[in-house]
Amino acid sequence: QVQLAESGGGLVQAGGSLRLSCTASGITFSSYVMGWYRQAPGKQRELVADIATGGSTNYADSVKGRFTISRDNTKNTVILQMNSLKPEDTAVYVCNADLSSGRMTYFNYWGQGTQVTVSS
Repeated sequence: QVQLAESGGGLVQAGGSLRLSCTASGITFSSYVMGWYRQAPGKQRELVADIATGGSTNYADSVKGRFTISRDNTKNTVILQMNSLKPEDTAVYVCNADLSSGRMTYFNYWGQGTQVTVSS
């Protein structure tokens, strides 16, 4: 059974930091692209950042320079370090694991999500 367990969300003031963690089980973690998505009320889910199997990273323009994604394949964990948080970062953050090749998606899994609230 595949599980993606997120932790680290919470309430923080603008300018503060949070560290989100996602630990995966039931998959060959090192083979998956790992990502963090977020969904704010009334908005579509959007990609925040992802990290490929080789370690290359990709960020939404809105978080570049503030957020850092990293992975530890020995612990099956992906981390999202969020600094200089803004009220517009408020959302449910969801961990994703994707195994694709070209246009073919073989497996795609989602966590339950963790709430991040940034007060002004």
